Amino acid sequence: MNFKCLAFSTAVLTVCLPSVTFSAIEILDTDGNLVRLDKPAERVISLAPSLTEILFAIGAAKRVVGVIEYSDFPPEAKTLPVIGRFDLLDIEKVVELEPDLIVAWKSGNPERSIEQLKSLGLTVYLADLSDLPSISKQMKNISKLTGTEREASSAITNFNQTYESLIAEYSGRKLVKTFYQVWDMPIITAGGKDFINDIIKLCSGENIFKGINQIAPKVSLEAVIVANPEVIIGSGSDQTRPDWLDNWKRWPRIEAVSKQNLFSINPDLIQRQTPRILIGTKQMCEHINKARTQ
Repeated sequence: MNFKCLAFSTAVLTVCLPSVTFSAIEILDTDGNLVRLDKPAERVISLAPSLTEILFAIGAAKRVVGVIEYSDFPPEAKTLPVIGRFDLLDIEKVVELEPDLIVAWKSGNPERSIEQLKSLGLTVYLADLSDLPSISKQMKNISKLTGTEREASSAITNFNQTYESLIAEYSGRKLVKTFYQVWDMPIITAGGKDFINDIIKLCSGENIFKGINQIAPKVSLEAVIVANPEVIIGSGSDQTRPDWLDNWKRWPRIEAVSKQNLFSINPDLIQRQTPRILIGTKQMCEHINKARTQ
């Protein structure tokens, strides 16, 4: 720490006050671009609900000045200015907020929007949230950019320890054929490229549509029936159990139906890549394990 000295009187008193100095912060983002800040970001805009939640989790809440639509957790996030949808930004509003850092989502925000922000001279950090370990990594990187590493430390440690404990508890168990349903009409599931496929695998489940090399493919009713899952887990649009989950009762020959293994998980706990996803992961593992023990 340096000291700045103020002479109130040449002959009488000189007071030395601490002067805080910062080293430049340099981090490579997901695309390998160097993001450089002369000091920790003080005005941050988030371009994804998951990134908004991460900013709050790492102690950077007071630095967030703008968020994307549907940034609703924690509740305090709903009081912040909204700068558009993930795929349609209000560029004028973004500029008005004078951010010194914009945190963007690689697989969610259009590349053209990111390039437009950069062309305006704005600093953009592109984050990848493709699997569970990437959440911890982004918590660490973003906390460096916002100068909240100390505040973030316990949250990161807790995430990593919980993740490792789930692996230890559920890995190596008997595989259970699992169907994860995102939506009903059309039937949408999690393909082999979706991070939910990794969560199912962590739980020693076997995603019946892991062979589809997509994130959220549409599948037919016949395909689900033929695959004959042992457990069906649905998400829906909010924390309530989706009504369409009970539609599977029309097909009692499906093992999951005959054994009453129809479960739901709040989509915010399993489809939003934030620290809370481990709550949804644990629920997923418990549902799969219930089917396993029958």
